[in-house]
Amino acid sequence: MARQRVVLITLGVMISLFMASMESTVIATAMPTIVAELGGLEHYSWVFAIYMLTSTTVVPIFGKLSDIYGRRPIYMVSISLFFVGSLLCGLAGSMGQLIAARAVQGLGAGGLLPLAFIIVGDIFNLEQRAKVQGLFSGVWGFSSVIGPLIGGFLVDRVAWQWVFLINLPVALLAAALVWVAWSGFAPPSGPRPAIDYAGALLLSLAMVTLLVGLNQLGQAHAWGLISLALITTAVLLWVEWHAPAPVLPLALLRMRLFAVACAHGVLAGWVLFGGISYVPLFVQVVLGTSATEAGSTITPMLLAWVLTSIIASRLLLTFSYRTVVLAGMGCFVVGSALLAQIHPAISRGEIIVAVALMGIGMGASIPAFLIAVQSSVVKHDLGSATSTLQFSRTIGGTFGVSVLGALLSFQLATSLAAVGLTPDAVPLHALMSEGNHTMVELGTQARSALAAAMRTMFQSTFVVAMLAFIVSLYTPYTSPTELAAMSNHTPAES
Repeated sequence: MARQRVVLITLGVMISLFMASMESTVIATAMPTIVAELGGLEHYSWVFAIYMLTSTTVVPIFGKLSDIYGRRPIYMVSISLFFVGSLLCGLAGSMGQLIAARAVQGLGAGGLLPLAFIIVGDIFNLEQRAKVQGLFSGVWGFSSVIGPLIGGFLVDRVAWQWVFLINLPVALLAAALVWVAWSGFAPPSGPRPAIDYAGALLLSLAMVTLLVGLNQLGQAHAWGLISLALITTAVLLWVEWHAPAPVLPLALLRMRLFAVACAHGVLAGWVLFGGISYVPLFVQVVLGTSATEAGSTITPMLLAWVLTSIIASRLLLTFSYRTVVLAGMGCFVVGSALLAQIHPAISRGEIIVAVALMGIGMGASIPAFLIAVQSSVVKHDLGSATSTLQFSRTIGGTFGVSVLGALLSFQLATSLAAVGLTPDAVPLHALMSEGNHTMVELGTQARSALAAAMRTMFQSTFVVAMLAFIVSLYTPYTSPTELAAMSNHTPAES
């Protein structure tokens, strides 16, 4: 493929990655205005949850479809869904319509996010891939940081609808770049494997019931949904093990590198998303800072992730990916250990150091595993392998946030009871879902109880971080020269 075409495709895919990943955070600052206009405060959390639900569920499905039909057509389907979803969000006249539109938007994002990294794995050799994958990881991190700022600007200066409508010209530009530059598209040669309809259906059912159940923990029907998810997952694993072209490539788990990378994704995602979700709450409630200061506390984590991913990806050309992974995970464990020591007198600066170290760990390990896996699998498994890695992190994060939330609620009730207070003394659910300012009015005893509960919660994440490090020790050693020899994927025309 000509260099000019590669540049245009890369630019288009990078734009779509930025757009899809930003959409998960850009809405945060717009929600108070949206609720004020559309109503439906009781459905507030579903505007976020439905996007995560649909985008997570279809990640491995789109990855497999791209292996069967080629990257270009599946990319165009994904960006079309994202375009339509964004348009419907901007036109929504009720909270129900907005939630439905966010579901469509999430379907598109679930294709765009993995395809960005899959396409890079296709059209670049190892040396180029190491540089571009690091850059793409940086784009993902940057979009997460700038998303709330863009959302706030659009709400203040234009209207909340433009938080979604701004995606329309951007999506058209990205689609045009990829469509024109990939004009010589030819579908994958050879016999086309049958689509794993049963696997796709079972995966969707398992993910929907699991994520809805976890999102509704504390309600009577939640455990019924989780039980159904576990049963469906068991059936899914049996079906996928016997399917000729499974959506989830379970056979790849026989490869030690892939198994370790997926286990790392689940465990590290558990710790990471827990930090992102609960650190701002601690900073605002216990330390008594403003909402802006609390939110900006995790910015160093994302910035460290961005910078480290760019640097670490290039280091793979000199050092083995095992060395890069273990160095990163060492920082990750140290950051988790520091976070496990939080107390009411801790400074915001100490917390920033802790989360920045965690960002360094993720910025080093995730691109290293991704590039190593893409260089090790055969070409027709590249899409499935890449999307499954991303899927593992999201699943780990989903479990982590839900389990940590349940642990925090239990520990908080225990801590409050120890000082003679009822659970109503700290309205935890309201503080997490609405981010209101009543949290600064908590009494000293209530703050101390919350700090103690959150310390226990972060101590549990340290244990999980240690497990992630131990798992990473099983990463096989491959020299940069051997990795380059394994990276024999020819540039894709699909």
